Amino acid sequence: MRTNLSSFDSLSRRASRGISLVELIVFIVVISLALGGLLGVYQFSVVNSADPVKRLRMLQYAQARLDAVMALRYDENTPAGGVPACDSAGALPCNNTTETDYDDVDDYDGVTDSPDTNSTFYSRTVAVELTSLNGLPAKLIQVTVTTTDGESLTLAGYRVNF
Repeated sequence: MRTNLSSFDSLSRRASRGISLVELIVFIVVISLALGGLLGVYQFSVVNSADPVKRLRMLQYAQARLDAVMALRYDENTPAGGVPACDSAGALPCNNTTETDYDDVDDYDGVTDSPDTNSTFYSRTVAVELTSLNGLPAKLIQVTVTTTDGESLTLAGYRVNF
């Protein structure tokens, strides 16, 4: 019985000796490599965390301007209510010119503004193009919002002469 206890004592003394300097250095190197990789992923997520907010704001600015322009009359000569449509029988011919009174779709062609009053980070531009949609005269309205870092978003819609 004594021999068993002495072998157990020598085993426990050998096991409680601790770790060597080489093992400690290897542990520190492995942990630092893993930590470096994790910090790289964390930095990437922090740098790009504002992108969804920026894109949502760009979408809101573009949608607001597109809605405002689409709600206007098709043309200067379109009567209130849109009937009879210009260029139709018994109606005035369509004008299709850009003016500064901003009461019809054409007037916004080429208009550029900054929708954010606190900074000039966003720029918004409207382009109106005369086209046809299934044989009907129409105007393609494109609203482009651009940031100072070059990212842009474009929304488009058709306004038809009904």
